Amino acid sequence: MVGFEIGDVPFNPDGWGPPESTESTLPFAPFSRSDKLGRIADWTRTNYNNPTRPTNASAFAFDFTTDDSFNPDQDSTFRLVDAKPPPRPKFGPKWRFNNNRNQLPQRRDEEVEAKKREAEKQRARRDRLYNANRSGGNNPRREAAVFKSSVDIQPEWNMLDQIPFSTFTKLSYNVSEPEDLLICGSLESYDKSYDRVTPKNERRLERFKNRNFFKVTTTDDPIIRRLANEDKATVFATDSILSTLMCAPRSVYSWDIVIQRVGNKLFFDKRDGSQLDLLSVNETSQEPLPEAKDDINSAHSLSVEAAYINQNFSQQVLVRDGNKLSFEEPNPFAGEGEEVASVGYRYRRWKLDNDTNLVVRCEVQSFMDVNNQKSFLTLNALNEFDPKYSGVDWRRKLDTQRGAVLATELKNNANKIAKWTAQAILASADMMKLGYVTRVHPRDHFNHVILAVVGYKPREFAGQINLNTANMWGIVKSIVDLCMKLNEGKYVLVKDPQKPQVRIYEVPADAFENDYVEEPLPEDEQVQPPVENGDENGAKDAKEVKAEA
Repeated sequence: MVGFEIGDVPFNPDGWGPPESTESTLPFAPFSRSDKLGRIADWTRTNYNNPTRPTNASAFAFDFTTDDSFNPDQDSTFRLVDAKPPPRPKFGPKWRFNNNRNQLPQRRDEEVEAKKREAEKQRARRDRLYNANRSGGNNPRREAAVFKSSVDIQPEWNMLDQIPFSTFTKLSYNVSEPEDLLICGSLESYDKSYDRVTPKNERRLERFKNRNFFKVTTTDDPIIRRLANEDKATVFATDSILSTLMCAPRSVYSWDIVIQRVGNKLFFDKRDGSQLDLLSVNETSQEPLPEAKDDINSAHSLSVEAAYINQNFSQQVLVRDGNKLSFEEPNPFAGEGEEVASVGYRYRRWKLDNDTNLVVRCEVQSFMDVNNQKSFLTLNALNEFDPKYSGVDWRRKLDTQRGAVLATELKNNANKIAKWTAQAILASADMMKLGYVTRVHPRDHFNHVILAVVGYKPREFAGQINLNTANMWGIVKSIVDLCMKLNEGKYVLVKDPQKPQVRIYEVPADAFENDYVEEPLPEDEQVQPPVENGDENGAKDAKEVKAEA
């Protein structure tokens, strides 16, 4: 039996480690606890494929390069044997043919980087759109649509002033409560069954061809003429004209108001066939409407359609049993035996300052009995022509997401809804009813159905749509003060079709005298031949006869 001999192990009685006198062929590097230790066995310390490793051998705490006992020939015969089994591939089509796990984090990092780059592109795109919206007055998506002026500016007109809308938003003025000078006409009561109308039990919109609707301007109103002769006020207007001024900063389409300075009095008029007689549709929308006039979805076609829908809706939701609430005087514009729409005219006076009083003809369409008191109502209808333009289908969303439908309408028709609210506040209506009317089919602009009717209190609703009454009166007061400084004559206030501003022009005294048409028509269809003196007098006499009727 061969024995195993153990060599001599030196003993150090003075401390730990081998004695100093012991001779050894192995290198020993003394170190302290503050020194940084390297690797005891570093198989990667050669610099074949890693240029980042230090070339200085002294950088390692244990350096065996200076040891003569190492034979390079013997070291080259050494082989490292890895007995670890290869990794098993995961199941699934994604990993079935990919056995190299080192590439998985790399691929995942590439996907993350790609997502980051895509997110940066989207963020940069949103920033560009946001900056473009802030830099431009109107929405940049509507710059492609070229809007026309509501009235042809003649070369002999003299522009007196130009007012940007940015100055209107800073104005504020408080007025006292108005007083009623006179109430004319008659009203029918509101049918409360329409408050329960839903898209599931919709009602067909009826047509009221026998009832007459009047859109009489200020100077053609016999009541206003009588009040002006009695010196009841110095400024006269109608609620539709005044609401257009009050909500001017929200407008996009062009409009115009005729201003007549007669003595110390001021009259705000509209032209016959003016755009103020129509209702704009999708005026503040981002999607432009078709420009072709023969298209049923063009801006003019939709305005005419919305005007007729609004008129028919205001008469259908009434209790038509013959019982009417009559006021002090009958309808001043109706003839004997003529069937007129349910409307009440309230001639109200506001005190703007010590020298200026304002009389406005305000309209209400119905009334309700609330706690044995008469509550006045205004009736207006929002119309949907094609859900593809708004992105919200009323038939599906009105029952469950009525707030989203109203928010979309406030975005697309901010000016129209604000004007309705201002008119309700001017008339001191207790409730404003908004109807939701849509087409039976998107390509049928003759037949409509009522999907819902919602009521709002005007002042509360004004707060919801960010309509400041003090700012509205501030705009009116500034325009009145500006016009009171003008000389006697005729002027026109025109909203610029492309820029958010209004211009005041001085026009001849006979301007707009012969452009009367039976139905509202576009400006290019209102061209009339030159009028001789006799024909002009005949036209004036015809207008006076119509006003008296």
